[in-house]
Amino acid sequence: MTTTFITGANKSLGYETARRLVEAGHTVLVGARDPQRGRAAADALGARFVQIDVTDDASVAAAAADVAAHEGTVDVLVNNAGVAGSHAPADELTAADLHAVYDTNVAGVVRVTHAFLPLLRRSANPVVVNVSSGLGSFAATHDPDRVESSLAAPLYTSSKAALTMLTTQYAKALPDVKFNAADPGYTATDLNGHSGPQTVTEGTDAIVELATIGPDGPTGQFRDRSGTVAW
Repeated sequence: MTTTFITGANKSLGYETARRLVEAGHTVLVGARDPQRGRAAADALGARFVQIDVTDDASVAAAAADVAAHEGTVDVLVNNAGVAGSHAPADELTAADLHAVYDTNVAGVVRVTHAFLPLLRRSANPVVVNVSSGLGSFAATHDPDRVESSLAAPLYTSSKAALTMLTTQYAKALPDVKFNAADPGYTATDLNGHSGPQTVTEGTDAIVELATIGPDGPTGQFRDRSGTVAW
């Protein structure tokens, strides 16, 4: 049985990823900051809730200890939790605004990865999927034919560019664990006011694909539902 831990799994892409992986036979651990919402999501999915705030070292350590005590190992870690951050005009953005975004979208991934690596290394096929975005791709944001080029969101976009690079560097540095980044695409979620044309099922195609790779699967890749993303 494959044990999968997903952060931010109580709604949107995280919830749909959890639903699909439960359906695929995984033992899914629903990581969420809010206990009430997290438990409700886990109960609806037939999964187990584990409280985690990816911006808090103690919370992340406690979540890893909880999983170590109950499941003993993690085969797949999906770093899904993310925030959009301030929507203020670029000339009004502050360093505090940046820290708030990067603390979840980048530092949060480092916190969780660091805490869960010992559990992943107990697996015969350890996999990490980081949920990034085409908005962090230079290629996409400079292509006038793509929706990513029409948006200006300095903090979110740069955090996702950092996350994709972080993913490829982990893949190089830790060859015993497969690290890949997924671009959900423009999906209708709370993050964008449900404005995206894709369903959450379509938006989780790449995440689920990368979460279910075998021992010969890729590492260090950035993929969307159509294949490799230029970035």
